[in-house]
Amino acid sequence: MANGTLKVSNIQTSSGSGTITIGQSGETVNLAGTLQNNGSSLINGITQADQWRITTDLVSSSAVDITANWERNDTDFALIGTGMTESSGIFTFPSTGIYLVTINATGASNAASDYVQVSIATTIDNSTYNYRARNYQHTAGANDFMGWYANLIFDVTNTSNCKVKFALAQISGGTINLQGNTVENRTYATFVRLGDT
Repeated sequence: MANGTLKVSNIQTSSGSGTITIGQSGETVNLAGTLQNNGSSLINGITQADQWRITTDLVSSSAVDITANWERNDTDFALIGTGMTESSGIFTFPSTGIYLVTINATGASNAASDYVQVSIATTIDNSTYNYRARNYQHTAGANDFMGWYANLIFDVTNTSNCKVKFALAQISGGTINLQGNTVENRTYATFVRLGDT
């Protein structure tokens, strides 16, 4: 049939198994309806993207988890999907999958020579956390502002057990001022689901 409409309710191979090929190399196949796999829609593209920031400065002279004052970025942003859930600085994923997790931070130490670290820790059993990404910066002078960036790709196989949190540390004994803000991202985390686990 050179032109026309083929109307059927089911297409199968003659043997009942194998591969059905639609179209040939070099052709474009246009699907006007919804493509499904066993009744579930196949969705292309990013299905989850979320961003959180701290709203006020975090001042600390010791290693601490970033546990308070998190809010979802609500300035010129609308999340994709249902988004992350946060409780005391621990972030829970909305669905399984492979996620890109990043932390960006801005801050300063009052020590003239200090190593400051921002890190990402993960758990796969909802109990034991291990650092999986760190970024160190060395202060050039007291109260000089610095920026930190760390990221990882995390395989979230179970949303009850696989979680993530962020931490701040210093080595040389200074007091760190990690910047927060309610209308712009100064210290913030981004979560993007890249694909299925």
